[in-house]
Amino acid sequence: MSNLAITVIAFFAMMLIPLFAYIKLNITYSSMKKKNNLKGITGQEVARKILDNNNLNNIYIVETNGNMTDHFDSQRKVIRLSKDVFNGKSIASIAIAAHEAGHAVQHAEGYKWAVFRSKIVPTVQIGEKASYILIMIGFILGSINFIYAGIAFMLFGLVFQVVTLPCEFDASKRGLKFIEEYNMVEDKESKDAKKMLKAAAYTYIAGILSTILEILYYVARLSNRRD
Repeated sequence: MSNLAITVIAFFAMMLIPLFAYIKLNITYSSMKKKNNLKGITGQEVARKILDNNNLNNIYIVETNGNMTDHFDSQRKVIRLSKDVFNGKSIASIAIAAHEAGHAVQHAEGYKWAVFRSKIVPTVQIGEKASYILIMIGFILGSINFIYAGIAFMLFGLVFQVVTLPCEFDASKRGLKFIEEYNMVEDKESKDAKKMLKAAAYTYIAGILSTILEILYYVARLSNRRD
């Protein structure tokens, strides 16, 4: 297969894979958003109960704007839940809230992947911005060294994505365990919650594949320039 063919395939694949994963997540989220849990509890109540039962009374839960903007802020000790999740009583709401509470428990217990991920976040954020700038400058100036430097930063970002994956899977595993252990869902609802979190996990896997393909794309472009 020629370098040109690899370049074209990598370009379209890195665009389409995340798109398919995002569509899958949205379809699943829309479906689970329509199903209210039988206990009638909100996402905020689910997260609060998990935190309190794990002696994390010092962590606050606040409502935030946006759709699927839910996250745990380890520095400020805050779980931010989007409006639909914070107030919602759907399967999607309790699954997402339990997942974010799972992240909070990870940090409290010193889960190694979560600790490592937190340490490299500032460097990765700088590297991600620098990578595209370096690659763009490299192609404009025709400097291979700039392009390779940009690819190196992208590789570091890939490491961050790989480290993130076990953190996300573990947070989902913890969240599901908690909502079952604390009797917050019925058996059927637990299966639906798992389906919701699995769809979310696909987006992280897709992100890793997309980054690998993006790196391959730039390497192939370099080879094309040499030929």
